[in-house]
Amino acid sequence: MDIERIAGNTCEAPFPVYPDLVDVLAAPTKGSSLERHGAVAHVLGTCAGYAYANLDTVATMMSRVGFEAEACIRLSQTVDAMLIYSTAFLLQSRCGRVVILCYRGTETSNLGNWLGDADVGSDSSLMSGAEGAPPLRVHAGFHLNVRATSWSILEELRRALRAGSLLDPGRRLEHPLEALYVAGHSLGGAMAVLFALAVSGQGQHREVGDVLRAVYTYGQPMTVCEPLPRWSEGVARKLVRHVLPRDPVPALPPAGWGPFVHIGQEFQLVEDAWCRSESPVAQAPRAKLIARSIVDALGPEERRRSSPYLASAHGPQHYIAALRPKGRVSELGDTPSP
Repeated sequence: MDIERIAGNTCEAPFPVYPDLVDVLAAPTKGSSLERHGAVAHVLGTCAGYAYANLDTVATMMSRVGFEAEACIRLSQTVDAMLIYSTAFLLQSRCGRVVILCYRGTETSNLGNWLGDADVGSDSSLMSGAEGAPPLRVHAGFHLNVRATSWSILEELRRALRAGSLLDPGRRLEHPLEALYVAGHSLGGAMAVLFALAVSGQGQHREVGDVLRAVYTYGQPMTVCEPLPRWSEGVARKLVRHVLPRDPVPALPPAGWGPFVHIGQEFQLVEDAWCRSESPVAQAPRAKLIARSIVDALGPEERRRSSPYLASAHGPQHYIAALRPKGRVSELGDTPSP
């Protein structure tokens, strides 16, 4: 296990994008089902996008959006022969009340990472802590990558629950962890969902599950199979999925690979507005969708316009741009459009 820790960065004008971000994240939720928050979606989408970079970049960008961090941690585990490429980032607020857990998605140049995405398996499942509760079948490759780093992540979160600093284990912060947010783009989103299901469904992780505030994902593939046990409904109510037009990944794995489905609330971009969808993205009928979406993305303009899916639409930069509210500076310092 490779673990890297740094202190949170500071920023100068025109940042931060959200001056009171930690207060927004720590504010209690109302009702049994999570309401999508535009600023939170933008912040976590930014974190998910830059999770493909190094730790210092993640810390810098999160500082710019307004997350004042006590500690920023990168945890990673790589085992080539087992197709394990698991990287996660933990960011703890200076007051201790909020922690963001963000998973990195598929690394585009890593063939083993792609092979792991294709390993749907046939016997990988999550169990509930309740006696007699049925298991939930899940994507084997995604699940293996979550498990590779989960114990180290849980150790860090338990320290945060005791108000311990994740940068300096001997120092106590003003508050213990109150609100945990989990996020990710693409494969990272699938891993975020599986982590949330694991801590919410298993009794030994109940203390972490109790502070889980929300899961926000972006361009996330399907990761669970029908039938869905009732114990998964708690996470579904806290899950907000974002889907851009013509992004092929949310329609994967294809139907021939198993009865995969989406859970949670789905929001699709419609005429520059994120709208709640009553009909979640359905599975693609065939695996050739993947190859066609890549070919069409590289084709002439006429072909790109007519294609139902484009691999280029999956890029995290497109999600960050679409999530940025009007009138807000970007994480790169771009001024708001008039």
